[in-house]
This record gives sequence, structure tokens and C-alpha cells, in this order.
Amino acid sequence: MKNVLRFFALAAVAAAMVSCSGNKQYGESIVGIEQSNIDSASYSLGVSMGLSLRQSGIEPVNMASLYDGLADAVFGNELKVNQMDIPEIIQTYMMKCNIALGTMKAREQEAFFAENAKKDSVQTTESGLQYKIIRKGNDSLRPALTDTVKVHYTGTLIDGTEFDSTRGEGRDAVQYPLRGFIKGWQDGLQLIGEGGRIILWVPYEMGYGERAMGPAIPKFSTLIFDVELLKVLPKKDEDKK
Repeated sequence: MKNVLRFFALAAVAAAMVSCSGNKQYGESIVGIEQSNIDSASYSLGVSMGLSLRQSGIEPVNMASLYDGLADAVFGNELKVNQMDIPEIIQTYMMKCNIALGTMKAREQEAFFAENAKKDSVQTTESGLQYKIIRKGNDSLRPALTDTVKVHYTGTLIDGTEFDSTRGEGRDAVQYPLRGFIKGWQDGLQLIGEGGRIILWVPYEMGYGERAMGPAIPKFSTLIFDVELLKVLPKKDEDKK
């Protein structure tokens, strides 16, 4: 909702820009201000509003209706909705979209996991996590939730899009307490020991749920991780440092 409020604020700025022009035709030249300045500022404002809308999670959006609403507000035309009802209308729509998107993604994930389970050596835990052990590692050095782990990993979406990786030139392994990772990692990394490698297919319920993690990871994303467990640092060892 924070991004939505920011979008409203930007719309108010747009209205203010029109007001400062002396109620002249929007985009008309003003004495002392170059037309190129007006055009570039107007375009930049539009980009800012568009980015805020994109990040707000409100979709789908009828752009023609959006333009009509913006124009009516800016030029003081009669509004087609009660202004007091606007926050509730948007919030209700966002809730409906979230429910519908969650239902659609759950079906997609169910179908994906059903097909993935047929692949060689892929196993499924009671929690719904799917995994394939590439290398078991040192079985006597399996991490506990209280331990810190040092890992290399690559993360992708189910369509193959890579959203993060510690592998490659100039990149470093990650070292972090295991309990600080998503649930899919917490369960998955306890299945291998130090030196092991595992592929994790993480259902969104064990990942980031209905949250988007920036533009790279959309809401309700099923995640795939290729993880190498380089080092296990038991809590008692960490306490000595």
C-alpha cells in the first residue's frame, strides 16, 4: 500500500504542475520556461508514476482508464468515482488480484512439481520440498539450524531465469547462519554434509511466499537452487571468533 500512496503523491505533483502553469493547456509553453524543460519534466514524472505503479503490484491495469482518471483529476473534471472511496477500491482490487494470482501460481506449481518428481533421483519431503543430491559430502558434518554455513549457489525461476548467483569471476561465497535463510534452504542443507552439493526445488510457501523480492523474484515464485555446502561452522566455533 506504501507504493500506492506514493503513486497518489506523484499524481498530486502532476496536478500541481498543471496548476503552476496558470491553468493553461497542459504542455503549453510558459514564459520563462523552455518547452523542452516542460516536456522532459512531464515525461520524467510519467516515468516515475509508471515505475511506482509497476512496483505496487497492482495488475492488470486498464491504461486507457488510468489515463482518463489522471486527466479528470488534473483538469478538475467530474470524477466517475467518489474520491473518498478510492483507497478502498484500490485495496479491494489488490486483494482480489493477490488471491487470484496465488490460486493460479499454486496450480502451476502443483503441475511443475508433479512432473519434476518423475525425474531421476528427485525426492520430495513431507513439507513439499523437492531435492536431488549431487554430492552428499561429509555426513558427519551436517549443519544444524544453529550453525553457520558457507555456500556457493545459483538461483533460478522455473522458467530458467537466473536471479542470483555467487559463482563467477569476482564473486564470493556467502557465509550466514542457516536459520537466517528461507525455509527451503533450512530443510535442504541439513540433507547434505560439508563438501556436498544439492539441487533444491523450493515451493513458494518455503521461499518468499506471496512477497516479491524486487523485480527479479515475482510474488508466489517457485525457486530452484543449486547449492554447494563449502563449510559448516558449528555455533560453538563461531562463538570463539
